[in-house]
Amino acid sequence: MTVGVHDQTMRGVVAMLLAMGSFSLMDVALKVLSAHYPPLQVAALRGLTSLPLVLLYVRWQGQLAAVWRVRWLLHLLRGVLSVLMLSLFAHALQTLSLASAYVLFFIAPVLVTLLSVPVLKERVGAGSVWAVLLGLAGVWVAMRPGPDLWQSAASWAVLGAATCYAVAAVVGRVLTRTDAPASLVFWTTVSLSIGGTVLAWPGWVSIDTAHTPWLVLLAVTGLVGQIFIVEAFRHGRAAVVAPFEYSALAWGVFFDMVWWQVWPESRTWLGATLVVAGGLVLLRSIGRPKG
Repeated sequence: MTVGVHDQTMRGVVAMLLAMGSFSLMDVALKVLSAHYPPLQVAALRGLTSLPLVLLYVRWQGQLAAVWRVRWLLHLLRGVLSVLMLSLFAHALQTLSLASAYVLFFIAPVLVTLLSVPVLKERVGAGSVWAVLLGLAGVWVAMRPGPDLWQSAASWAVLGAATCYAVAAVVGRVLTRTDAPASLVFWTTVSLSIGGTVLAWPGWVSIDTAHTPWLVLLAVTGLVGQIFIVEAFRHGRAAVVAPFEYSALAWGVFFDMVWWQVWPESRTWLGATLVVAGGLVLLRSIGRPKG
């Protein structure tokens, strides 16, 4: 592996870590808002609140013209998947805790790694496989899902959201090969704004001004997370950067302590250790020169 490729991969890893921090903070806002608004409306609000910021971002990047020179069908597919993902996840958060939702959603890196082989023609080495397994085991140990976790509609909603996310991530990786990065952020936000609003309109609930700070948080973290997730899959191979999505566990522990004064138990620390071990295995594998 050349130094240039290694540097690109590391940029992808760092971008993924920052994306997970942003999205974990966004999930806090999603959970708060999902207690007051229908899931489809929450998905629409995610797009509508971010759209002005996205327009400024695209203009700042000087890519206003580039967002129209894209592969429309793939962007449409990614947009539909994004609406489904956020709607399903918001629905699940009405009844599931963030911890329970995360333990199911973390099947997504496994799906991304698996899809990267037939779709992206990537080679999945032993390091990626061990990173996925260690990370998944760590999340499972830390979250300690109960036997009833698989019996609720909310649990299946999270699994559906994870599947949508994984497919959208792989489609995004395909798009970054030809389309401007800003176009992915722009059209995903537009899809959430238009698609989410049309679907949510029959049951639309008036916005309470008391929720304005949460809407602002949703807008900013949603945009920042999107930017970094696109950068992650643009610079790093999907099978390599996807396992670092498990870092959301650390962010989740941090936000639990800050907002709800919930301190992790010993099993949580054990799970976090396994997650970190998976990341170290992967970093070692991507840093080792190929013979």
